[in-house]
Amino acid sequence: MIILQNVSKTYQTGVKAVRDLNLRIDDGEFVFITGRSGSGKSTLFKLLTRELLPTEGSIVVNDYDLDSIKKRQIPRFRRSIGVVFQDFRLLNDRNVYENVAFAQRVIGASAYEIRTNVPRMLQLTGLSHKYKNMPYELSGGEQQRVAIARALVNQPSVILADEPTGNLDEANTADIMKLLEEINAMGTTVIVITHSTAMVESMKKRVIHMEKGRIVHDSGAQPQRRQRSGRRATQA
Repeated sequence: MIILQNVSKTYQTGVKAVRDLNLRIDDGEFVFITGRSGSGKSTLFKLLTRELLPTEGSIVVNDYDLDSIKKRQIPRFRRSIGVVFQDFRLLNDRNVYENVAFAQRVIGASAYEIRTNVPRMLQLTGLSHKYKNMPYELSGGEQQRVAIARALVNQPSVILADEPTGNLDEANTADIMKLLEEINAMGTTVIVITHSTAMVESMKKRVIHMEKGRIVHDSGAQPQRRQRSGRRATQA
């Protein structure tokens, strides 16, 4: 569960990027956060990943109070969320398998866990046949699938995707969003930050729209809640 209460963020430059946000996202939801450039979407993303701290208010993600969390707890918190970016951020000197395995090695997973989990993630994302390929040998859509597999391999309860289809064509956009929808159906909360109104309208999910740092519309004031199956995508 994600809860923001009276959250504001003012940068040292004096820019008020986020203003008095109150927001609740329940486990298992699929939520779009939309808005034009400068609306506060990116700042909200950084607040949710604790890259930034709020100037005012409180943020709770997966039972972690991000304002009072101890420094030694931050790595564990960040393992509870999976992050996907517009520009993929793959390791260009490592193949598909190694890119996904890297996320496991960072947390000290055993060789057995890596051998078990990485192939499962590649199968889930449709990349089993590409495991030896280098990133530059893949299409944009395939590279984003690698990024999603990497985000999922440590079994997060939340996926945060920042403009995940911004560099993709229409067909690949549809494929990536279908994959995220499948992941959500398995119990993982999915939050997608985007400016693509066409994509949002086509998917009929909860939409939170921001302007000038404020939430001006939330289509899920009484959203449909998905009952968690007790399994996350990585446990399917």
